[in-house]
Amino acid sequence: MNQDTLQWLLNSNEPWTRYRVRRDLLDQPENNPKVRVDRQAMLSEPAIKNLIAQTAGWPGNSLRRHNDASHLLHTFSVLADFGIRVNDPGMEVGIQAILSHHSPQGAFQSLVNIPKAFGGSDEDQWTWILCDTPTLLYTLAQMGLVEDARVCKAADFLVSLVEENGWRCVAATELGKFRGPGRKTDPCPIANLLALKAISAFPELRDSPATHQGVEMLLEHWENRRKKKYYLFAMGSDFCKLKYPFIWYNILHVLEVLSHFPFTITDPRFQEMLAILTSQADDGGCYTAQSMYQAWKGWSFANKKNSSPWLTFLVYRIQRRVSIAKSSWATRGEPNPKI
Repeated sequence: MNQDTLQWLLNSNEPWTRYRVRRDLLDQPENNPKVRVDRQAMLSEPAIKNLIAQTAGWPGNSLRRHNDASHLLHTFSVLADFGIRVNDPGMEVGIQAILSHHSPQGAFQSLVNIPKAFGGSDEDQWTWILCDTPTLLYTLAQMGLVEDARVCKAADFLVSLVEENGWRCVAATELGKFRGPGRKTDPCPIANLLALKAISAFPELRDSPATHQGVEMLLEHWENRRKKKYYLFAMGSDFCKLKYPFIWYNILHVLEVLSHFPFTITDPRFQEMLAILTSQADDGGCYTAQSMYQAWKGWSFANKKNSSPWLTFLVYRIQRRVSIAKSSWATRGEPNPKI
């Protein structure tokens, strides 16, 4: 990143971007005066206060589509991405509401309504599916509960669900034979992506066998993207469009998750995706959304006409993780790891 782009990010009117740039790109500690100023500005920002206030209404409307960008499930995950914590003003009610609903196995539950046409009951019920519970686990861990016994139990349960080809479409036993539109033995791309995202918050799990299986599933899907379409998930032109929040299956989301695992980043398939992503920079090295969720209209990352500080930061953070991993191997004199 050149200094002009860095300064542009630090001059942004988005305190969440400034805060994360200082923490994740500049490695400035939490007690750094400028970090503290930007974090307090984030907490005081009306848009952030509004999102936090919404979380107190968890579960909100029952979940009918897992890619419903307006659902509180994704409000929580965006706040976690920004760096909001469980002890920040206004977060306690929503966090406690999530913690109060979990299955006997440990998976955190959402209020879900599955139509009869898709094998459900057309009724609201507290349950979990592998395309919602990992997002709740990610939120809780990222917001500071990574050592909480309930959160750790949920992480262990998530790991236990992996198969030899990654995570498949799995749901709570009370949902009977319900699953997505695919073959039972096929891996589910979004389940793998969200499971890996949750696991990335637990350092001791980042090099686990489950992680390697999930990572290989995503990279294999990219390698065979012209031949395979698991559970209707494709990796075509729409997949390659820059898009946030991290709700569904797209190139930025996949690279954000994979970049947490150092053994992944020298893989040619990862490098190919990264080259496609970085080719979308403008002449100034900044990035603009190519697709957007209408529910987030008004945020810079949901504006297809102007470059977004937040999206620009996200891409540079992925590149920095790659650079750090390569430097670490070089310093230790070790060969680049392979999957």
